[in-house]
Amino acid sequence: MGISRMNKFIDIITTISAKDADGFAVKSDTVIASVRAYFEPRNTTEKWSNHAVFAEATALFRLRKIPGVNVDLTMEIMCENVRYNIISVEDIRGRGMYLEILGKLVQ
Repeated sequence: MGISRMNKFIDIITTISAKDADGFAVKSDTVIASVRAYFEPRNTTEKWSNHAVFAEATALFRLRKIPGVNVDLTMEIMCENVRYNIISVEDIRGRGMYLEILGKLVQ
């Protein structure tokens, strides 16, 4: 996958809950990484028919693996001011070079 296909900038975000001075829980977003990624919205191509198990997925992201960062299902992706919950993270071909992430649009 060439760098030219990775044409969208995304932020991988985690939400941290903390207490304010009055003792109320306050949620804040922390950007874990800002990277380039290949973005594909849900459509009827062969790739999407192979992912029939994840029927609720609305977007596919492919990106280079980030050293020292483990992307998991508790994180979210921000792409073009739209949030996606991560529902699947997979190492492409098991080589440890690229990740394929399926996301669900946050309403």
